[in-house]
Amino acid sequence: MRYTLLLALAFGLAAMRVSAQSSTEDSVKAAVNVLFTGMKNSDAAMTGGSFADSAILQTITPKGGILTEKVSAFADIVGKMTPGDADERIRFDVVRIDGPLAIVWAPYEFYYKGKYSHKGVDSFQLVRVNGVWKIQYLIDTRTK
Repeated sequence: MRYTLLLALAFGLAAMRVSAQSSTEDSVKAAVNVLFTGMKNSDAAMTGGSFADSAILQTITPKGGILTEKVSAFADIVGKMTPGDADERIRFDVVRIDGPLAIVWAPYEFYYKGKYSHKGVDSFQLVRVNGVWKIQYLIDTRTK
């Protein structure tokens, strides 16, 4: 009886931990999805608001160079598009969380005005600021 009770307690605690991790992972994914919803809706405020104040946005070029873009400039470009023009479709391959720090590795395909443009991988570093996940660093690759 004592063994059964201890076993049930252990499984219960493990289930609670998995549930809490899933909930936190879902909130990290939701924060990343805010960026792509903002892009698809051509919403500059939503797009820019998905980033932390000191965020860094970079792209690795096909020749290996690194381009750095200001988040505000990126959000402005998005805001000038027609809704639906920018459609980045990601797949969450890896999500790891340690307290207020999270990483996301997400392969993607990008469509512009309904036509395939390119693919690559987005690598996100997120931080929890005042209880809200924000993108601190985003670097991506781009290939045809």
